[in-house]
Amino acid sequence: MWIANDWKDFEVLDTADGEKLERWGKIILRRPDPQVIWKNASKPELWKNAAAHYHRSNEGGGIWENYGKIPDRWNIGYKDLKFNIKTMGFKHTGLFPEQAVNWDFIGEKIKSCGRSDVRVLNLFAYTGGATVAAASAGAAEVVHVDAAKGMVQWAKENIALSGLEHKLVRFIVDDVLKFALREQRRGKTYDIIIMDPPSYGRGPGGEIWKLENELYGLIEQCVKIMSNSPLAFIVNSYTTGLSPTVVSNIMNMTVKNQFGGKVSADEIGLPISANGLLLPCGCTGRWEKE
Repeated sequence: MWIANDWKDFEVLDTADGEKLERWGKIILRRPDPQVIWKNASKPELWKNAAAHYHRSNEGGGIWENYGKIPDRWNIGYKDLKFNIKTMGFKHTGLFPEQAVNWDFIGEKIKSCGRSDVRVLNLFAYTGGATVAAASAGAAEVVHVDAAKGMVQWAKENIALSGLEHKLVRFIVDDVLKFALREQRRGKTYDIIIMDPPSYGRGPGGEIWKLENELYGLIEQCVKIMSNSPLAFIVNSYTTGLSPTVVSNIMNMTVKNQFGGKVSADEIGLPISANGLLLPCGCTGRWEKE
């Protein structure tokens, strides 16, 4: 497992009974997590400190219950990166902290390649964790694509919060496959491609996305917009049942088949402070130039 263990502003304090207790800066939140199928908190006293608790509804979705006054939004940092956090519908906060393992990987690839012309494409880019990481590491250009206008605006705020307004970052609200096909026609290419697709979703025009039906074809199309000297290709998935081996197989048949290099894939996760266990948070596949 690749473990995001360099955080100072975030911490999984404890887990039990389908829930996790997390510290986001100074604010403690209690949220559902489907991976937590064990019972009995390691430190029950910690759970009394939650400032808010997300209750899932039997009809779908859910609601936040605030036990004290929490801000509409607040900031946390990871190394030199800064992010806006807020409690959103469907339990989210606008950031997936386990992705720090991929931010570090992206940053290392950009910094160590000896080039100043690295172009990065971030698909299903959400609030821009990987976008901020790539821009901070020195990418010449980052293209951020997401179907949700609100998430793209949030990503712009994260770029500004990290003091990266001077960097060349293009923000695109679009269906990622349609964008990739247009980039093919325009002859645009990228040295690093990152994608973090949902299990299920809809594009701006109502297009239905179902990961197991669409992922292979999307990667095939994205391979066509990689540069002649690509550095990395990253695929992240939270889909239950999609194993690292499956992601590795797809990337071997597509990216590696075209460019050589090597593919690695594993679970990603977060340490649990109360007991030293690890909380799995999906899987990531990486292709990199050897």
